[in-house]
Amino acid sequence: MKLLVIGDVVGKPGRAALLDRLQDLREQHQIDLTIINAENVAGGFSITPAIAELLFSSGVDVMTSGNHIFDKHEVIDYIKKQPKLLRPANYPPTTPGQGMWVGEANGTRVAVINLLGRVFMAPADDPFRIVNELLDSLDANVKVRIIDMHAEATSEKSAMGWHLDGRASVVYGTHTHVQTADERILHEGTAYITDVGMTGSYGGVIGMKKGDIIHRFMSPIHRKPDHSKSEVRICAVVVDVDEETGRARSIERISLSHEP
Repeated sequence: MKLLVIGDVVGKPGRAALLDRLQDLREQHQIDLTIINAENVAGGFSITPAIAELLFSSGVDVMTSGNHIFDKHEVIDYIKKQPKLLRPANYPPTTPGQGMWVGEANGTRVAVINLLGRVFMAPADDPFRIVNELLDSLDANVKVRIIDMHAEATSEKSAMGWHLDGRASVVYGTHTHVQTADERILHEGTAYITDVGMTGSYGGVIGMKKGDIIHRFMSPIHRKPDHSKSEVRICAVVVDVDEETGRARSIERISLSHEP
């Protein structure tokens, strides 16, 4: 089966690019399942129910997130009843929502797991232990297993890739908004990339207006940054997975310039 994984979608420019190109990408690569990281889609911080419903109705199958998922409080009630919008699985058990979705795509059973790193991030439970528990809980017939490791440190993402080699179909990183060029198939058949990259404006700083972010580095008085609108790109990977074994056959990195 073919998976389309789209990196952190930032603000209106990222949403617009995704909505404009998603169907073309799905058809071009014969995609069976589309996953996006949606923690920045609403003005660069979190997501709203209305935006989530628009994205689901436009061809997104599952959304992962990260440390910004609850920046907008209206998502709290929504995530309780929408199992395809994930929050990190290693948040406390009482946190609204779920960290794993198990479902079906074109007749194939699939699991998607969302994890949060701990290096240079807010406190969270051990993602290595939690992912072990989640994978152990899956039925043996769920062969296709997809992991979003939302983390700051490349070493932590790489360690997770090797930790899950042969037990996950895909391990990919999100959060840094910078696409890495290390996509590959690990020794036991897991497709890996340290960071899928950002879908949004590259005319600023990780999708936000450069002046706003520069100001945050130069002054202790912070103002809320706005999203940038220029030089929009779509960053993603396409992964081909053997449905029978769950092992990846190939991983292809995508970085497309988008003109509105």
